[in-house]
Amino acid sequence: MKNINYKGYFFIAPFFLIFLTFNIYPVLLTFYYSFTNYQGYGNAEFVLFENYARILTDEVFYEAFFNTLKIWGLNFTLQLGIALLLAALFSDLRFRVKGLGAFRAIFYLPNIIMISAVAVLFKILLAWPHGSINQVLMNIGIISEPIQWLNQPVTAQVSVALILTWMWFGYTFIILMAGVSGISKEYFEAALMDGANRWQTFTKITLPLLKPIMLYVLITSLVGGLQLFELPQLISATGLGEPEGALNTMVLYLYNQAFKYNNYGYAATIAYALFIITIIFSVITFKSMYRDVKPKKNRGKKNEK
Repeated sequence: MKNINYKGYFFIAPFFLIFLTFNIYPVLLTFYYSFTNYQGYGNAEFVLFENYARILTDEVFYEAFFNTLKIWGLNFTLQLGIALLLAALFSDLRFRVKGLGAFRAIFYLPNIIMISAVAVLFKILLAWPHGSINQVLMNIGIISEPIQWLNQPVTAQVSVALILTWMWFGYTFIILMAGVSGISKEYFEAALMDGANRWQTFTKITLPLLKPIMLYVLITSLVGGLQLFELPQLISATGLGEPEGALNTMVLYLYNQAFKYNNYGYAATIAYALFIITIIFSVITFKSMYRDVKPKKNRGKKNEK
């Protein structure tokens, strides 16, 4: 029998210890708490499926779910639209836009700013009635009186979605441009020689070949969007999702249940509900964009000799 050197296990042991302690153990503990009424202190009392039954009839949870979808949906639509428009512009051989590296840095810059700084900045810009945005819009005649951007449900959700678009469209643009750079220029040159216009080139060449990249962007954005927390929590007045609960997202609701109301058991249930919803949406998205095309059965019979 050959001698086995076990020294290598000592080098990989720290990683597995940290991974088990800070990744696997919290996940299993959260699952355990989801079946209890744990309040952050004392012993956890089992309530079995009480929390899961409660979440099915919890109107606030459903409201938080739809708030999250509305904010993410508007943000993703604008974010992807702007990124696709810029990708089409920079990949068009007729324009030959120079300085792509500089534009990438400028577009990506908002993404590296701390979210707390972004929240403070836009709370000042959107402040009522003397915020900078209100003053500019009034001076150029677009509005006649200040708008309460963060004090009305619809405008608050739109404002958060636009801020997220400003922060993340640069990242999406870089990902799409990486996909465009992988497309052979021969396709674009052939389309140009055949007289295809910009719209035909974009819809018939660029868009179909970007489908895998767009799927990646969609799923990662969806997963991140369902976990929306920092900006709504920081930009609302008391961190409870004001106004009228319009900024109360699922993760913000989870956070408040745990750390404001000490209802850790129910918060753990919300966490697993969010996990299940994320999986369902990701699978649906993946399946809808990559439907297996079943080959048609050959109705004719082969001639036998």
